[in-house]
Amino acid sequence: MRIEKRQIVVPGQLTGPVCLTGYLLDSISVNPDMLRPAIIVLPGGGYSRRSDRESEPIALQFMSMGCHAFVLNYSVDPNRFPTSLRELAEAVAIIRQHAAEWKVDTNKIIPCGFSAAGHLACSLGVFWDRDFVWEAIDRTPEEIRPDGLILNYPVITSGEFKHAGSILSLLGENATKEEKEAVSLENFVTEKTPKAFLWHTYTDAAVPLENSLLLASAMRRHGVNFELHVYPAGCHGLSLASEETAGSNESLLEPSCQSWISLAKTWLSNF
Repeated sequence: MRIEKRQIVVPGQLTGPVCLTGYLLDSISVNPDMLRPAIIVLPGGGYSRRSDRESEPIALQFMSMGCHAFVLNYSVDPNRFPTSLRELAEAVAIIRQHAAEWKVDTNKIIPCGFSAAGHLACSLGVFWDRDFVWEAIDRTPEEIRPDGLILNYPVITSGEFKHAGSILSLLGENATKEEKEAVSLENFVTEKTPKAFLWHTYTDAAVPLENSLLLASAMRRHGVNFELHVYPAGCHGLSLASEETAGSNESLLEPSCQSWISLAKTWLSNF
């Protein structure tokens, strides 16, 4: 099967365009009209950088499941909220716009975010129908709507269990209390929030487990379906928790957490 890698320009908000790298699978002869899910991989990095450990290696995993994969090179510090959110919204709209050409299932366009980029993915999940997102990029809510969310040890809250560095990079050091509250995503879940797959580790010392628990509780209250896996051990930023993404850092090799990607595959198959 041939894979086409293409660079797609996404209009930027402040610093010019950003890049969406698409990994598109060819059709197969026995099913030439098959539509595939589109997974938008968002590497983490505290809104100050983007980790290559959580980019192409993740895209390749989803491609092996028969999905098209995209990696968004979204804006980070010194760009502030909602710059990267609007870029992700535009990326979703571009994929939906080209769905017929790329053979994308328009009911399965799913951001997959890690750590702070989990916050980015979830931000689109709760704010896709807010005019400060879609109106600013001259789109409609339906064009930017995500169909699901895959959230990997995500930053969610700006409250007691916040990851202070991510909130600082997202809002800047002069952010007001109101601005901080406006990015505490557990407070903005509605029945229109898309369903989600989440995983976290109990021992995550950087982004506490409570981030995922707060989101899951809010989704439960609003009748939004989710699947949550809590692993008993593992540090923050595991990515695939495998030798490939751990490199020489043994703390990032956690065999007990490697199952998350196969669990995500099952979740997608039942979508």
